Amino acid sequence: MNKVRKTYVLKLYVAGNTPNSVRALKTLKNILEQEFQGVYALKVIDVMKNPQLAEEDKILATPTLSKILPPPVRKIIGDLSDRERVLIGLDLLYEELREEDLFEE
Repeated sequence: MNKVRKTYVLKLYVAGNTPNSVRALKTLKNILEQEFQGVYALKVIDVMKNPQLAEEDKILATPTLSKILPPPVRKIIGDLSDRERVLIGLDLLYEELREEDLFEE
């Protein structure tokens, strides 16, 4: 069975090298490597260095993860420590559950 996987385009907005920013990036990279296995593009944006990008994308707090593709655009605010919340926000948890249900029959 050859399943076509979505490609995810993500932006992580951080404010410098704060503990929350570092934790969010580390957690996100861990989730991406486990769940997305090379089908993602991640851009990390430091709002201290590029405040105009945060303003354009209406980012009010950091860290914020923004899923650009596939639609719809979704934003998750916080250090991303709640793995289930991140997966739900990226529309991945539902697919995981559906696949597990298929294999249980």
